[in-house]
Amino acid sequence: MAKRVLVVDDEPEIGEILEGYLRSESFDPVVATTVAAASAEIDRRPPDLILLDLGLPDGSGLDILRRVNEGRPRIPAIVLTTRGDEIDRIVGLELGADDYIAKPFSPREVVARIRALFRRIEAVSGSDQTPGKVYRVRDLEINEAAHEVRLNGSPIAVRPAEFRILTLLARHAGQVLSRAQMLDLLHDDGSIFERTLDRHINHLRHKIEPDPAKPSYLVTVYGVGYKLDPTP
Repeated sequence: MAKRVLVVDDEPEIGEILEGYLRSESFDPVVATTVAAASAEIDRRPPDLILLDLGLPDGSGLDILRRVNEGRPRIPAIVLTTRGDEIDRIVGLELGADDYIAKPFSPREVVARIRALFRRIEAVSGSDQTPGKVYRVRDLEINEAAHEVRLNGSPIAVRPAEFRILTLLARHAGQVLSRAQMLDLLHDDGSIFERTLDRHINHLRHKIEPDPAKPSYLVTVYGVGYKLDPTP
């Protein structure tokens, strides 16, 4: 069955071009030009992926992004941004976008990014069929296969990028990783950057630390990097 792609963009020409190109590449595209129309399409028939412009006439595409990331199952999303608009790109990625494409773009690039994202999703789904590693650091538990984080047995809601960072540090518990090392090890999908890494760490601290101002789990080793401290 063809993958259903919801294109959300208020520029009719872009929507028409992407719809035609995606259809020619064996996808099942549908176009929405407003937040309201996109929300109605999601309610009517959830797509397999959303291609999302953030600047819409009746609101922000970020509202749609928040919604699809809170839903279960989560809908993958690629954000469309104006070239050089770093703020929108960073906010979109922090809210859980899987990738971004800067305008102007070629339809061929869009299709390549969509196919690459579907391949990553399928690879992760395939790996979830077998038991995965469970990391325990004091009262913190990270279940890699189930994509779950628990603290003292209670579930903690984390975003995809936060989960990847926490899992990486759990694999190397007690070891200090520099920012460069972390970015290199997390480079596979391009959703975590030097400017967003510290923000993700800060968000995680507010979720797992008894006192985020004095972290005991996610520790900063000044001048070196971060570590997940197994020492009580």
